[in-house]
Amino acid sequence: MSFIIGLTGGIGCGKSTVANFFKEKGIQIIDADQIARDIIEQDHNILQKIQNYFGTQIITQDHQINRKLLRTRIFESHKEKTWLENLLHPLILTEMTQQIENNHSLYAIIVSPLLLEKNQYKWADRILVIDIEEPEQIIRTIARDQCSDAEVKAIITAQISRDERLKMADDIVYNNRSMYDLTPHLESLHHLYCETAQTLSSI
Repeated sequence: MSFIIGLTGGIGCGKSTVANFFKEKGIQIIDADQIARDIIEQDHNILQKIQNYFGTQIITQDHQINRKLLRTRIFESHKEKTWLENLLHPLILTEMTQQIENNHSLYAIIVSPLLLEKNQYKWADRILVIDIEEPEQIIRTIARDQCSDAEVKAIITAQISRDERLKMADDIVYNNRSMYDLTPHLESLHHLYCETAQTLSSI
């Protein structure tokens, strides 16, 4: 069984940036959001169920999910968020399990915004949290996604609190600086994870 790191953080914290660092080191990245996108794009039945539930406006002219609208809908309505999670979550877990079992790198990283909320952390040997202050989190998300301040705050409110996330962390990366400043910390973590994985594999 692979040594597993669970990587999480609130919206706009830079999970993908950090994950890409480890990916460039040859580490297997198991990305829950990417898996969800692939399921929706590749499974016509799932796409049809989403359209039937949310309405035809949720599909763009090129027959893709309008992700911005879908995100707005599910974070405005707990009922709609729960419905979508119930539809996708079992499929996501199945694919994540397969990717963990097929991992051939020294360790693997699960990247998931719901790592702690959906008990995905139980797969992980260590939890790595990417953290920034909420005002910066809001600024970055608005710039990236072209959404409103209210939309970002609604998403933050719907996610596990920052304090709870930090309490569950084994490792924390404070992503309030440039990638240049982050690199030494990430290099140190990579070294730690490699050493731990090698030790566990020899037991």
